[in-house]
Amino acid sequence: MKSLVDWDRISKSKLKIVVDSMHGCGGYILENLLAGTSCTVRTIRGDPDPLFGGINPEPMMPQLEPLAGVVRQSGSDIGLATDGDADRLGIVDETGRYVNTLQTLSLLLLHVYRNKGWRGSVARTYSQSLMIPRIGAKLGLELYERPIGFKNIAELMLEHDILIGGEESGGIGLSRHLPERDGIFINLLFLDLLAAAGKSCSQLIREMWDEFGEFHYDRRDLHIPIEAGQGVVDRLKTDPPPAFAGRRIQGIGTLDGVKVFLENDGWILFRQSGTEPLLRVYCEAPTEGAMKEIMAAGLKFVEQFTSAGVS
Repeated sequence: MKSLVDWDRISKSKLKIVVDSMHGCGGYILENLLAGTSCTVRTIRGDPDPLFGGINPEPMMPQLEPLAGVVRQSGSDIGLATDGDADRLGIVDETGRYVNTLQTLSLLLLHVYRNKGWRGSVARTYSQSLMIPRIGAKLGLELYERPIGFKNIAELMLEHDILIGGEESGGIGLSRHLPERDGIFINLLFLDLLAAAGKSCSQLIREMWDEFGEFHYDRRDLHIPIEAGQGVVDRLKTDPPPAFAGRRIQGIGTLDGVKVFLENDGWILFRQSGTEPLLRVYCEAPTEGAMKEIMAAGLKFVEQFTSAGVS
């Protein structure tokens, strides 16, 4: 892993880091790896626990609230998390704000292309950000889009030189490392970015937005019967409403679930699990207000097909 980052620059960066292993197998690996450098590292929830402290060890909010709190309290530069088996990651910036994987993938794409000079194609799953094709178009990179699930990205890595690829749920990988996601390495690569830039995480996001435009994202997991969830998906395929939150529908995609493309760069995706009573709703828009309005309209649409309200 050290050969793929500027280890000397990381070692001299004096970054103040909080690591959250969520009681999974990530343990104290990052802290031990950075021992002896100028970085200050504190690990929380590093001890193994087969019950993961009673939480679902997904590296996203609200599960990362403890990490955000420690980052704010300690005045740290960054919070890095890994999930139960450490193949996925989550990041909290210096203010304690969660950095979603759509932003993380976009930042790392810019880093490996501009700072490291690496080349290749880019891969994203269906629920990933519009920021990725926008960056790819400016940099002249070939873009692959696949159904949700990192296995679909991994298959591409075996066939093509994928500069970077990622899914919404925290899995990111690079062909030059492994044809698989790796939360430990990607967290290290993010430290490589911070050390190279010499700027805060929030500043890097703001600069990315200034160059490519803002995108705000949310996901809701709705525990409703499979039949009801599939009814929502089927209805959208055959008889979609003319608009969501007053934004006219510009197109419908069915690569995985139903993705509704709206005017002014908004979209909302409905995807029913085939194995459990879970309907996932994903949404992205250029402003936080628009994103919240579109999500609220999507949840209201779902509620028409369920006996109970959703939130």
